[in-house]
Amino acid sequence: MRHTPFIPAKAGIRFLWRRVPAFRGTNGGWSRADPLSLRSLLGLLVLCFAVATDQAMAQTMTLAERIVQCGTCHGEDGNSKLENIPSLAGQPAFFTLNQLILMREGVRKVEAMAPFVKDLTDADIQALADHFEKLPAKPSEETVDPALAERGAKIAAQRRCESCHLPSLAGQQQMPRLAKQRIDYMVHAMKQYLTDRRSGADTAMTAAIFGLRDEDIVALAHWAAGK
Repeated sequence: MRHTPFIPAKAGIRFLWRRVPAFRGTNGGWSRADPLSLRSLLGLLVLCFAVATDQAMAQTMTLAERIVQCGTCHGEDGNSKLENIPSLAGQPAFFTLNQLILMREGVRKVEAMAPFVKDLTDADIQALADHFEKLPAKPSEETVDPALAERGAKIAAQRRCESCHLPSLAGQQQMPRLAKQRIDYMVHAMKQYLTDRRSGADTAMTAAIFGLRDEDIVALAHWAAGK
């Protein structure tokens, strides 16, 4: 099978002119005998221009602009106010860096994030990770149930959650901060681990919560959010 080579957007016109005879006349000029070919060529040129424009815009975004972009969902101060959207404030830089790289490379698939991470450079990712690590984590507007939190603490002790996430639940290295994280997001994330629906996930986490019931997961989330 013959594969079409990758065509960089800026080289689109030269590629079509040199490599696709259907778009040229016998004397090297435009062919008037095939209007369909001409329309196809124009369509491809428009596509090349759109891709080049998109790439240029992505490459010229400043760190401040990217931070504002992130804040649209994750909160201006890194503390999310949206359901099932995690807070990034106070997350260990290595954790954020690791997750963004996994998303950019397609190992961890999060459709909502794909357009934002696809053009990030390593330097962009490092800068974003460093920025959010410095922001103070704040509790969400969700209500922490004291009874559930107490039950969650007992489950956490049995599962040794603090051995990786630290007694303060501030996280370390690739282990995320759980303290003051959104309750709904933690419930959602843990259920994904249990049902093997979290691509690119650390299997150690799946093993740590294996066998927990839904009510156990909710209790753990209330415990962590209240730390």
